Amino acid sequence: MIGKHVFLRAVELSDVDVLFQLENDPSIWSLSETIMPFSRFAIEQYVMNSSTQDVFTAKQLRLIVCENTDKNIVGTVDIYDFNPMHQRAGVGILILEPYRRKGYASEALQLLMHYAFSVLQLHQLYANISADNVASIALFTQIGFEQTGRRKAWHKKNMNRIDELFFQYIRKE
Repeated sequence: MIGKHVFLRAVELSDVDVLFQLENDPSIWSLSETIMPFSRFAIEQYVMNSSTQDVFTAKQLRLIVCENTDKNIVGTVDIYDFNPMHQRAGVGILILEPYRRKGYASEALQLLMHYAFSVLQLHQLYANISADNVASIALFTQIGFEQTGRRKAWHKKNMNRIDELFFQYIRKE
């Protein structure tokens, strides 16, 4: 999946260091509800297993977002809770700090959406976004997702309770 500035590719063993860094960054643990660090071995096992399972078996798909020009890793984009029966899945994206606010997230998300709707034949994608994540709310809204729900005081972050917003993009048939 190739766009104007980024492309999406499968996870490779050479990505372990970047994934290790991302998964063990406590500042983003609230996004994935992680509460403890992952070992390098666990991440290596994940990468090795991800190459042998397709999205229909694993019910999830992680892709690496890279710059077209120098192939640098920009971040990751995920399909999770893949449900082929109901033709829906969750979507998440994480862009590394140096590459934020450059349009990479928007382009990567649009590439993933094209894949989800044309290849996986999904009817809808959804995203759960913390109400204090202004950048993600703007990104998903800009792409055409609509906020269709709110879970009150859903996340605890530090000593605060934060709502979670539910966004959907339903394919036009």
